[in-house]
Amino acid sequence: MNVWSGERRRIYMQEVGTRDGFQSEGTFVETNEKIALIDALSRTGVAKIEVTAFVSPKAIPALSDAEAVLRAIERRPGVVYTALVPNVRGAERAIEARADELNLVMSATESHNLSNLRMIREQSFDGLKQVAALAREAGLAVNISLSCAFGCPMEGDVPDATVLEWTQRFIEEAGARGVTLCDTTGMAYPRQVAALTAQCLARWPQTEFTLHFHNTRGMGLANVLAAIDAGADRFDASLGGIGGCPYAPGVSGNVCSEEIVHALELMGYDTGVDLAALIAASKRLPALIGHDTPSQIVKAGQRLDLHPLPADFAAIRERAAQRGSISI
Repeated sequence: MNVWSGERRRIYMQEVGTRDGFQSEGTFVETNEKIALIDALSRTGVAKIEVTAFVSPKAIPALSDAEAVLRAIERRPGVVYTALVPNVRGAERAIEARADELNLVMSATESHNLSNLRMIREQSFDGLKQVAALAREAGLAVNISLSCAFGCPMEGDVPDATVLEWTQRFIEEAGARGVTLCDTTGMAYPRQVAALTAQCLARWPQTEFTLHFHNTRGMGLANVLAAIDAGADRFDASLGGIGGCPYAPGVSGNVCSEEIVHALELMGYDTGVDLAALIAASKRLPALIGHDTPSQIVKAGQRLDLHPLPADFAAIRERAAQRGSISI
């Protein structure tokens, strides 16, 4: 299927700005403001919201109010409220706070896993299986996010075979219902994305695959379209395009939720998202985080957000008519 076909195919948008975005910010967003923003996002029609992360408050102080936020948000039917958890203790906290799903993370490469999680991959995987077992006991779904699936900032290219091997172990040994392929530092490119996505979907058609792209090198939207062309229908995105990674400092963050929805809707895809409501939510961000966001849709508006005629347009037209130089 060509991505330009305009078929009204369903694409599921999953918002990660309130976790991936906020954890990258130096400013603490007040708890009540987080709750209000998540409630606004729930009303936009996104399929899933990664609400927060149950990590050490010392490690990520921006998310130190995880329990308070997850307990207080408005739960809307059809929206999955997920939380990132790094270990059993984090899982216990998330379960107690009524998360719908636990999102677990490890890296495809040893270097990034050691740098990011302070463990080799096998150690991470052993811990991950313990968390998955705890989630099953609580009746919760498990999603596993594989960082650096499309490239590692320290090791370079990651073989597809490595990603496929870990994906198989996530599904068969840890019982993951969903797997997220993460472009952690924006190293992915469309041909690579299409090939890996197609392989995963063909081998595990019953698994819920999500693609998580960063726009570090300006290829975020192109990678989304390549993944759609390969059969993917679930994408993480961040309100305002906020977020990032410590291994790609000073650059743009995740693909921007409103930009992706705007593009996909124009192409004829059904995202189920109220774009105007999403943009309104994004416009809240500068006041919350203390700076502008990368969102071009917030800056420029939607494609058909038109501008008023100049105040002296009638006079301009009359003078042009007198000169016989009206351009139609």
